[in-house]
Amino acid sequence: MPPLDIPTYGLVSLGGVTVGLSLFAWDFSRWFAGHPKKRFSLKALRKLLPFLGCMAYGSLLILSAGGLIGAAADWSLWGTNQVGEIVLVYGVGGTAPNVTRSTHLALTPGGHAVVIITTVVVIAVSGIRGMRWDFARGILAGISLGLASSIAGAVGFLVAPSVSWLGDQVAGIL
Repeated sequence: MPPLDIPTYGLVSLGGVTVGLSLFAWDFSRWFAGHPKKRFSLKALRKLLPFLGCMAYGSLLILSAGGLIGAAADWSLWGTNQVGEIVLVYGVGGTAPNVTRSTHLALTPGGHAVVIITTVVVIAVSGIRGMRWDFARGILAGISLGLASSIAGAVGFLVAPSVSWLGDQVAGIL
């Protein structure tokens, strides 16, 4: 059991992945429609970076070992699983099987330090102009997709080792 005896479950269903991909599709399609001529210019791509950064941060949150931040991420994952399952089962008559990656990635102590530092940065940046719903959607999408075994889970699979390595290098743990 993680610290504070807060249980973590770390399971994602097809419903959770559906919600995560829907949140990603929402922001990506709005960005895509907002840049009809020069979609792949640096100026246009720069507007997509905060959402992608929040997605990467969300996937790190769900890979946290536990504690209060890990519990909040786990609760958010449970919520997206439930909403997605309701939509899949009652909306289209489908099912929501478990699609969790078979091998869990774990952040190193340095990676956990980076999660805390990034949390401080996200709170500071989002506190400047009030609630940033694009940040909330990105973080929730990352939480929903971070444990998926499909290509949707690539964010967590690519970001976690990089952040763990960076945190360990900065903290001098290696």
